[in-house]
Order: sequence, then structure tokens, then C-alpha cells
Amino acid sequence: MKIEELLAYAKSKGFFWPSAEIYGGASGIFDYGHVGALLKRRFESLWLSYFVDQNEDYHIIEGSEMLPEKPLIASGHASRFNDVLVGCTKCNTFFRTDVILADKKVAVSEGASPEEMDKLIGKNRIKCPRCGGDLGKSKSFNMMIGISLGPEKAEKGFLRPETAQSAYLNFFQEFNVLRKALPLGLAIIGKAYRNEISPRQGLFRLRELTQAELQIFFDPEAWKPGSGALPERKFVVVTYSDKKTQLLSAHELTKMYGIPEFYAYHMALIDRFYTDVIGVPKEKFRFLEKGGDEKAFYNKVHMDIEVDIESWGGFREVGGLHYRTDYDLSSHTKGSGKDLSVNISGKRITPHVLELSFGVDRNIWMLLDVFYKKDGERSVLALPKLLAPYQAAVFQLQKDEQLDKLAQETYESLKHSFKVVTDSSGSIGRRYARMDDVGTPYCITVDFKSVDKSDKEHGTVTVRSRDDRSQSRVKIASLKEFFEKAYAHGD
Repeated sequence: MKIEELLAYAKSKGFFWPSAEIYGGASGIFDYGHVGALLKRRFESLWLSYFVDQNEDYHIIEGSEMLPEKPLIASGHASRFNDVLVGCTKCNTFFRTDVILADKKVAVSEGASPEEMDKLIGKNRIKCPRCGGDLGKSKSFNMMIGISLGPEKAEKGFLRPETAQSAYLNFFQEFNVLRKALPLGLAIIGKAYRNEISPRQGLFRLRELTQAELQIFFDPEAWKPGSGALPERKFVVVTYSDKKTQLLSAHELTKMYGIPEFYAYHMALIDRFYTDVIGVPKEKFRFLEKGGDEKAFYNKVHMDIEVDIESWGGFREVGGLHYRTDYDLSSHTKGSGKDLSVNISGKRITPHVLELSFGVDRNIWMLLDVFYKKDGERSVLALPKLLAPYQAAVFQLQKDEQLDKLAQETYESLKHSFKVVTDSSGSIGRRYARMDDVGTPYCITVDFKSVDKSDKEHGTVTVRSRDDRSQSRVKIASLKEFFEKAYAHGD
């Protein structure tokens, strides 16, 4: 599926579309429709349940989306949160220099300077992709979006460029309110804002984005998470040192490449989330290790979480796993003058941080790309049950007073326990097709057998499965139990 096709599908089915579209829209800003908002919340809830709720040391918090300038100076965002910008001397259109180079298949490292990128533009004789004019000199462009905190002579502030800073700024308070113990995980699901130079590819680069992040604060000499079979689980890794694509376990990564045990364990944890819980095909999932100029300067180990996304042309980043050492708390100690070290078992330490970072919007796009399939004239969004926006749909076979009444009663009996929807427009085949398009796993149909007291199947309905289109008769009184079993473990 191409980007344009996925965007058209998402819009037509109620997933997402450009914000303020009636005014022409705006680059890098999207609204989620009634089905997309449900899918987004399903993903967020599943992420929270898997990574946070199952660990008593991890907690969800909610930080402000506005920050004063000082913490962002301390974190390095004021000086380093930059992309490289280049403008056309003819049409005055601006672009990300690395994107222009990448579009022309010119390799460029993430840490390349504006001068290095200009040399590559000159060497490859690259022109403006819009009008063919000459490109000017590249320069660094800070992506933070500034705001004024107050009226005249207001304090300078910014919309937060990432949710992570809220966790670092709240660590000391949470540590003291809780058990004064490590590890301590602080999770945030919320908005971040970046003044992207050239937003593109649907939900890939956005100016307003949702992140799901877990920052785990720990003592590097004492933290040994993980047990059982998970460290032996094998997953695909592209290692930086030898550029090999390999199937390795957490234990093998530690032994062969010196990856810390706690880090490799979380790689296995993330692999299980994507391939077992979500159901991404194993061949479509991998970790890509970053090193040299490609690695963020504060990371000791840096892995991108990647999925093979057809509409984006191959493996693309949907998240990251970063060992940030004590950079963040040390930076805020220096910037604030507040000692953020803690006393653990009689020793004073500045906790290290392991960051699990996921782009929620990118993952929503990924789900549509990976799970939307066409089989002849039939199309289906084969999402795992746990992520389906609607868990079931209730239909009556055709317009009829008795059928209408029983269908409504059936809907009413389920709506408080499950996310169900009704639909009475068009033929039963078209209604099935509409539910397939948005990923609804089950359709319940009330027919004349359901209301005929002389029929042996009186009081039953047809339950149709999305994936194999099989149908079975289920007693209306047993529907709740049927769906409780169906959704007990998901897919």
C-alpha cells in the first residue's frame, strides 16, 4: 500500500485526517476520527498494561506540556535539539537537508554538520525538489516551539519537545513520596511538540505527536531484572559494530557484544510485545543499533525499534530503547542547583536511566499498514482482538419490528461490558464489509430463527468471525460469557 492509499483509507473509515482540513489543513498536524481515537486508546492502554501495570515499581504520571526555559537549557534542548535546514534561492521553500539527500539516495550520518551536508549537495548536484532552483547554505534550526508564560515581559517558555523531561523533573519528588527505592519507573503517555521543517509521510513526522515513554531510574551496580525464559528468547538485531542482521538472545547479546544484561532483557521484553502481543510478523520486526555519530550523544547504548512498513518503504523507526546513563539527572542537578542524587543502601548515587520510548502515532500508522489486507474484493483490518476499536457489532438481518427490538435488546445487554456498535444500513453483506474494514472481530446477527418460538434455535443469534468468516449459533443469554472468553487473552 502506498502512503496516499493508506491516507485515503484512514480518512474514509474514520481513523485520521489533516487537522482543519476544511481550511486546507496544515502540515504535520492530524486529527483522529471516531474509529482512530478508539484504536489509539486501545494501543495506549495495551502499552500501559504491558510495560507499566505489571510492575509494582512503575507508575504512570502526567507532566505539564508547557515548560519554562531553564530546564530545557539544562537538558541541552535549547542548544542541541536541532535539524539542518536548507532553503531554495529561487522559490524560498525550506527543507530538511538530510531528507533531500536521503531522497536522492545519498548516505548521510545523523550527526552530520550543515557544512558536511552542503558538500554532499554540491558533490551530487542536488537542486530544489520543488522548482529545480539552486539551494542555499544549510543551517541548524531549533525545533522547539516557543510560548510566552504570562502577558507583558512574560517569562519565556516552550511546549515540551518530548515527554521524557517531565519524568526527569518529577523524579526526586516521586522518589521521596514513594518507597525511596530503586528501580523506579515513571511512565508518561502524552503530547510533545516539534517545529518540524518538512513534515511528511502521514504520521511519520509530526509537529504535534503523542509519545508513550517509560523512564526507569536504577542503580547500575545492583539492577538485575528478568528471569525465566525471556533472556533466552531470540529476536532480530542489526548490530552496529559489524552491520550484521542476526537472530540473537539477550544472553548472546551480552556475551558477544557486551550489551548490559538489563538492556538486553528489555529488548526481549519489547520483542515479545510486538510479535506475541500485537502480532507483528517476526520477519517484520527488528532492532537497529546506532553508534558513532548516529547515536545520541547521551546514550551509552542506543537501539531503534523498527517495523517493516510497506507504505514507508521498508524498516522504519516506531520506538527506541536508550541507556542514558546519569546524564539527565546530572544535567538537572547542575542546571537547578538541586542535588538529585539519592541514598540507596548507605551509598549516594545519581540514578541511571533506561528509556523505553514509543511514537504512538507512528505505531497507529504501522498497525494499519501491517494488518490491512485485501483478499480479492474483500478487505479486512485483521487487528489483534485487544486492539480492535469495536469488539463486536450487532445487526438485525433486515428491517422488521421484532428483529429491530431484539437487536436493540442484545446491544443493550452488551454495551456496558464491551465496546459494541449497531448498524442497520444496507445489506447484511455490506455491513459485514464495513466492520471488516475497521477491524471488528465479531458480528452478531439477529435473524428470524432468533425470534421464532417454534424454532429450536429460538433465542440464539449468529456470531460471525472476522478472520475466517465462520459462523456459529450462540444463545443470547450466553453472549457475555462468549465474549469474556474471546477477550480473556486477546490474540
